[in-house]
Amino acid sequence: MIALLTGTISSKAPDHCVIDVGGVGYKVLVSLTTFGSLPEVGSTLSLQIHTYVREDQLELFGFSSPEERELFQRLISISGVGPKMALGVLSGLPPQELAQAIGNEDHVRLTRIPGVGRKTADRIIVELKDRLKLSTGHGPAAATSKISGCFDQALSALVNLGYPRQVAEGALRRLDWPKDWPLEEAIRCALKELCRS
Repeated sequence: MIALLTGTISSKAPDHCVIDVGGVGYKVLVSLTTFGSLPEVGSTLSLQIHTYVREDQLELFGFSSPEERELFQRLISISGVGPKMALGVLSGLPPQELAQAIGNEDHVRLTRIPGVGRKTADRIIVELKDRLKLSTGHGPAAATSKISGCFDQALSALVNLGYPRQVAEGALRRLDWPKDWPLEEAIRCALKELCRS
């Protein structure tokens, strides 16, 4: 069972990265929160890993923090929540904000995440409310002034996560865009905007 991978990041996308460990490339599925923390291609990194094995399926899920991995593992223990949905939940809300939404029984924020309906939100709250002890602080939101060339890539990533194109585009246009905004930061801020709207 793989629990940690340390190597060189050879490629990355909003939903996965490939880590080269001694000449072997491991495809690791990641949330947008973890994607946002990944270093540049060619850099060394370590990711907490959850190895998911089912019959003919073996997938690696990577996390930038033990807290996010713990939340993922708690989510997949809930009936009806598989690993892809758990990753989608963690992409929709970073760990601290997810813990806060669960603690506050905030069904509205949870059901704004693509694929999470009222019943699933209810199960998440009921099963996890008393088991989470994550901090609920908030990071600062980015703000400056010009749309960068990564707008289309950010829009594509949000659509791939299940947000309607028009809704995702509206959220991106409401942001203040610096000239050279990193793609992962744009996506992270757009997700926060989507959860607020």
